[in-house]
Amino acid sequence: NIHDLIVATEFRGRGLSTKMLKMVEEIAIERNCCKLTLEVLENNVIAINSYKKFGFENYQLDPIMGKAEFWQKNL
Repeated sequence: NIHDLIVATEFRGRGLSTKMLKMVEEIAIERNCCKLTLEVLENNVIAINSYKKFGFENYQLDPIMGKAEFWQKNL
């Protein structure tokens, strides 16, 4: 699961998030991972469009059961 993919404001628009995601994907493939997951705030349209362009999509584990939720426990 990818957490906190952030590009500083002054470096945006240079394709850095795509480069980072490509590197993560390459490492995941090398390690025989079956998928990449991430979370994004529903109003972060720029990030959502970037993730869609990279091939991510919103998903449901089972359409009858509804969308998955990410939960956390702070330590």
